[in-house]
Amino acid sequence: MNYELFIAKRLITNKKSKNSISSSIIKIAIVSIAVSMIVMILSISTGVGLKNKIKEKLSGLNGHIVINKFDVNNGFNSVKPISKKQKFYPNFNSVDGIKHIQVFATKTGIIRTDRDFESAIFKGVGKDFDWSFFKEYLTEGTILTIKNKQVNTVLISKIMSERLDLHIGDKFNMWFVKNIDSEINSISNKGIKANSKGRALTVVGIYNSGVIDFDKLFVIGDIKLVQRLNKWKEDEVAGFEVFIDNFDKLKLKAREVYENIDPKLNSTSIADKDHGLFEWLDMFDINIRLIIIIMIIISGINMITALLVLILERTQMIGILKSLGNSNKSIQKIFLYNAAYLIIKGLFWGNLIGIGLLLVQKYFGIVTLDPENYYVNKAPVYIDISYILTLNISTLFLCLIMLIIPTFMVSKINPVKAIKFS
Repeated sequence: MNYELFIAKRLITNKKSKNSISSSIIKIAIVSIAVSMIVMILSISTGVGLKNKIKEKLSGLNGHIVINKFDVNNGFNSVKPISKKQKFYPNFNSVDGIKHIQVFATKTGIIRTDRDFESAIFKGVGKDFDWSFFKEYLTEGTILTIKNKQVNTVLISKIMSERLDLHIGDKFNMWFVKNIDSEINSISNKGIKANSKGRALTVVGIYNSGVIDFDKLFVIGDIKLVQRLNKWKEDEVAGFEVFIDNFDKLKLKAREVYENIDPKLNSTSIADKDHGLFEWLDMFDINIRLIIIIMIIISGINMITALLVLILERTQMIGILKSLGNSNKSIQKIFLYNAAYLIIKGLFWGNLIGIGLLLVQKYFGIVTLDPENYYVNKAPVYIDISYILTLNISTLFLCLIMLIIPTFMVSKINPVKAIKFS
């Protein structure tokens, strides 16, 4: 152990044993470091967690990139099909990072029960559909089993189940229309117009994705039903949903996908489709950075105050060390070592409490959110040891940098006066 470290250790021991003026200030500084670290860890973990969860849900429901026809402008009523015989299907080999691609077709309609009716969108899927997302958010029943022959079983959302009083095994009629608005206005006690195409469907599963806009509308079923209603061929679909490996490369992959499909086709990423939502998500990063900057500044100011008080209280010691031939730089190191110890102590408690709170939230979900505003009912957390280490090292480094300035006060202390008037 070198000389400066030895003196710093003695200074810390002496501070603990005496009821000095600086002890209260130092405790406040340690608490400030701990609280700042807790706030930073929680801000990053919950901010990134929420951002990732929303992205995961949106892409799980609709894919990262949707390929369809340029002239598709009739909402969810797929009127102009695309052949499945494309170079990019079923394997998009021309673009790296494509995880999966699947077909879909949608059609608007009205669900009619004995008690009520409601507009809905039937989303038809095929054998290539990835059910991993719906398995995670399935609350009752099972997922669909798509066969060669058309199946009339469907998944409905929990919201739809509660509003229409539909449960597992229940049957209902869904009427498919050309103009959903005019058809709703035409509904009376006599029922739906005779020229509407009705299909009897059976509920086999109920999901709750938490994305209210999706859950209010979508019924998931067999794509062959839409093909039959639209009089399409077996190999004709409304479009393709493309899933990528890395969401951070969405913009790049969307451009590559667009460049590697037929010129008659168009591709749209979910970031372009929900531009406003993704701008809101990008603001999370700005808020997190702002919180980190504020917390580090607060921690630094508190440590500067504590260090100044400690230097003033140890004026006699500084005078003695100078009279023994110690340089200003050597004495500055003593106080910086002492400050580093206090910062590390604050970081330790901050990490312990902060990570503890994250684990409690992760496994028990104490903090809840309004899914209508945040797309999730519980605050998600993202725990990554790399960002926690980076946060700790950055906080320690920046605080020590800020503490170099007050240590120059040591050079202003006259050893003769310090010893004489102490």
